Amino acid sequence: MRASEMRKGQTVKIDGKLYAIVDYQHVKLGKGGAVYQTKIKSLADGSIQNVRLRSDENVEEAYLDKGTYEYLYSSGSEHVLMDTTTYDQISLDDDAFGDGPKYLKPNTQLQVSMYQGKPVIVTLPNAVDLKIIDTPPEIKGATATNQNKPATLETGLVVQVPPFIKLGETIRVDTRTGEYVTRVK
Repeated sequence: MRASEMRKGQTVKIDGKLYAIVDYQHVKLGKGGAVYQTKIKSLADGSIQNVRLRSDENVEEAYLDKGTYEYLYSSGSEHVLMDTTTYDQISLDDDAFGDGPKYLKPNTQLQVSMYQGKPVIVTLPNAVDLKIIDTPPEIKGATATNQNKPATLETGLVVQVPPFIKLGETIRVDTRTGEYVTRVK
């Protein structure tokens, strides 16, 4: 694929490594020809780099297979997922799974992108509902200022919640930011 055919979100292979295109801009330099100033994110470690590509330069496009998987359980640093169509199980280590175990209960659905049969990107749901197992009691009359308190959730994650949240309640947590969203009835 030529550099002029790039699109945001596309996955490419440069120097044998996988990258996702975050942003690109067509730039006309003073003396030379036009180039694409491209911001790419490494799928291996998440680092972001800037590269310049000439419009006639070829870039290898990487095709990812996306599938829905179900989180089953964790055992130490190994996390087991099951393909919901073939029922095949895969296991991921902490590096590949990222912050997933902090947000996931068994049977949670998530998206996994594979490249040549290896999991590359694990996409968590945007929000999850988790039960509070430990939090300080509510202080009467403490509504004058918005002071949050820590709450430990069933997965071990600690988030800041409003003072009216009680022990045993279920709350919704945003997996992208790790913050409290709302109380779930």
